[in-house]
This record gives sequence, structure tokens and C-alpha cells, in this order.
Amino acid sequence: MSALAHRPVSAHRRRAALLRQLRIWSGVVACVLFLLPIAWMVLTSLKLQRDIFTTPPKIFFSPTLSTYVTYLTQHDLPERMLNTLIVAGGAGLISIVVGSMAGYALARVKLRGATTIGVLILLSRGVPPIALAVPMFLVARAMGLLDHHITLILAYCTFLIPYVMWLMRGFFKALPEELEEAAKIDGCTRFGAFIRIIVPISLPGLLSTLIFSIILAWEELLFALVLTNRAASTVPVVISGIAGDTVNGANWGALTAVGTMTVIPVVIFALLVQKWLIQGLADGATKG
Repeated sequence: MSALAHRPVSAHRRRAALLRQLRIWSGVVACVLFLLPIAWMVLTSLKLQRDIFTTPPKIFFSPTLSTYVTYLTQHDLPERMLNTLIVAGGAGLISIVVGSMAGYALARVKLRGATTIGVLILLSRGVPPIALAVPMFLVARAMGLLDHHITLILAYCTFLIPYVMWLMRGFFKALPEELEEAAKIDGCTRFGAFIRIIVPISLPGLLSTLIFSIILAWEELLFALVLTNRAASTVPVVISGIAGDTVNGANWGALTAVGTMTVIPVVIFALLVQKWLIQGLADGATKG
């Protein structure tokens, strides 16, 4: 009887161990598949132009940093990186302030048609960016604001604010309304309750949304290509210029080198804020 009683337990443990191993190896395979293109880009950026197109591809070669040195010294890539940082950071901060307050209003204020407004905001994300880029170009040209940081920041806010608004609406809606009612009893206004009570509680969600907003703005190309010329242009514009060189052909060494330099700040930023990012995603999963 004792041996028979232990058999189901032993079989259950074996199945649990097998499933655990399967999950681990599935994660390893997924990581390899996602990281392989990035690794290939980095390796290609360290090759000479003649080594890039060899058949079969060279895995072992003499690495060189000549392409990195060329674009960091002879081209204005550092200035473009600074432009990208200013525009992405500015657009992210404005969007998180405006979008969080709008999301709170949709979650708490009793408005007729609030659900319809939320759906329309979500559908606005489906508008093709080119449909907005041309009118923005005409307005910016008429106002003399082409090739300015503020123009690109406001353009990015048009697609970041709806994104922030919809995400933060879910965070705020999951919070109990008794928190604000208690704050009002203590003498707080609705705005005071939002600043003193709701914002500190929702800080992980705010930070994770801000991180995603900055990353979205960092990699945006179309608005930067249309609304800037040189003074305020960003790194994606540089990459598009290298890839679109129809006279000399795409310089794949330069393309992968600039791409690597574009990815590295995002990776470093994500590693620095990963604690808040993971906490915000976990809170969104459990509260949503």
C-alpha cells in the first residue's frame, strides 16, 4: 500500500520537473532567437566592408572599430544622439504629465460617453502617421518652426499621449475610490488627492509607461524625417540616409555600426530602470 501511495506523488513530481525544464529551455530558445539578429548586427559592424559579403559568412575575423571612429569623429552623430535624447525625453515627460491626468479623468470623472471617448483615443493609434506628418509639416513651415526640437517634441506627443492615457486609465481604474474619498474628508481637492495619493501609489505604472514612451520616441523616424533638416534631426534619420543611399549603395558596415550605437543607450537605460519597469508590468498584470 505504501509503495502504491507514493507512485502518484513521484509521477507528479517527475511531470512538474519535466514542465519546469521545458519552460526553461523554451525561454533559452526564445532568448537566442531574439538576440541572434542583434548579435549579428554587432558582429557585422566590426567587420571590414569586404568581409561582410563573403560566402560563407566569416564568424572568425579581425575586428575593427574604424566605422565607429569615422562616424563619431567625422560625422555629426554625437549631435544627432543629443537631439534624439532631448526630443525623446521631452516628449516622454510631457506625455506622461498630460496623459496621466487625462487617464485619471477618464477613470474617475463621471462623463457621459467616457467609454466612447476611451475607444476613440485607442482608435487614434491606428491613424497612419503619414496622414498627420504632411499637415504638421505645412503648419510648422507656415509658423517658421521647421527643424526645431519643440516641433518634433509636440509631434511625438500626438501619438504618445493617447498611449499613456489608455495605459494609465487602466492603472487608475484598478485603484479603490475610497482612497480619494478619504483624502477629500481630510480636506484635499480632487487634484490634491490625485497628486498626494494617486500619483505615489501609481508611481511604478507611471515610470514603466514613461520608459516605454521614451523608447517609442527614441526610434521614431517619419516625423523626424519630415519635420527636421539638420539642426534637430535624430539618429533614425542618419540610419535612413545610410540605408537609402542609392548612388553608392547601402554601407552595411556603417548601417550596423550606427544601429548598434542607437541600441546601446536603450539597453543601458532599460537595465538602469529594470526594477521599476518590472514592478510596473507586474502591477499592471495583477491590477488589470
